[in-house]
Amino acid sequence: MSDVERFYADHRDGVFRYLRRMVGAPETARDLTQEVFLRVSRAGVPDAPEIGRRAWVFRIARNLALNHLRDTGRRPVAVELTQPAVSAPQELRIALRDAIGRLPSVERDVFLLREHGGLSYREIAEASDMTTDGVRAALHRARQQLRAELRGDLHARKETE
Repeated sequence: MSDVERFYADHRDGVFRYLRRMVGAPETARDLTQEVFLRVSRAGVPDAPEIGRRAWVFRIARNLALNHLRDTGRRPVAVELTQPAVSAPQELRIALRDAIGRLPSVERDVFLLREHGGLSYREIAEASDMTTDGVRAALHRARQQLRAELRGDLHARKETE
């Protein structure tokens, strides 16, 4: 197995999950994932520690997703969870999807790289041209906003019952 094939096997699922959350459509995410690894095969896998290679491939994925969204005039979206870790009511999944979609772009991107890409703070910083402190702050803001919005949604739902 070549370096590119091994790299593809190690990173394709995380890249696809991240792209699916960014662009919403699974078909588009698959196409963008193929484009990411086509670019990887052309450039070759860098001779760097694993943390640097992961950040590098997610930077490519992030740039392709942002270019796609810009070209189509769309905002990044958060699609419904396909396999939630816990069985949550559909309303909660929808509320979470909508709340992620309302996050400011930096916070949404950092949140998706962390939660769906599985990147460390350092990898997110490298992929996003941020400092690790900036990543930490953006992730904190994203989680706070999500908590507040989900609390509000749950509170509103209880009042209507």
